[in-house]
Amino acid sequence: MEAQELHRGRLIDHLHLVVRDLAASRRFYEALLEVLGVPIGGAAEDYFWADELFVSTADSDAAQGNLTGRHHLAFQARDRAAVEAFHKAGLAAGGTDNGAPGERPYHPGYYAAFLLDPDGNNIEAVFHGPHQRSSDSIRINFDS
Repeated sequence: MEAQELHRGRLIDHLHLVVRDLAASRRFYEALLEVLGVPIGGAAEDYFWADELFVSTADSDAAQGNLTGRHHLAFQARDRAAVEAFHKAGLAAGGTDNGAPGERPYHPGYYAAFLLDPDGNNIEAVFHGPHQRSSDSIRINFDS
């Protein structure tokens, strides 16, 4: 595997999805990541990765023989147009609509779209609105 830049201070270091059909998952994620401007970082017969996302088959050494369960994974998008392009690309690449692009009630300006990947994971692209800079933090209250 190629060397990667280490980013300290993140809550999530990486995410590993173990999938049934690697080719279908690669088509799906390549389409989404291309729209979001994230290149595939590397690949082999039983895995591929991009940034901190690692996707493999169940028989990959990294997977220990088990498929992962259903997850919700949200990618940041640079603007509303990227959210819309994400949704369109994901549908064309075999994803299932799980929420068309639109504003959500999580906070003002939260614009997102949701797709189910070939394994049923809920994949989101979100733009937090023009009032938010990438260095800003947002606190969301999930207790209500």
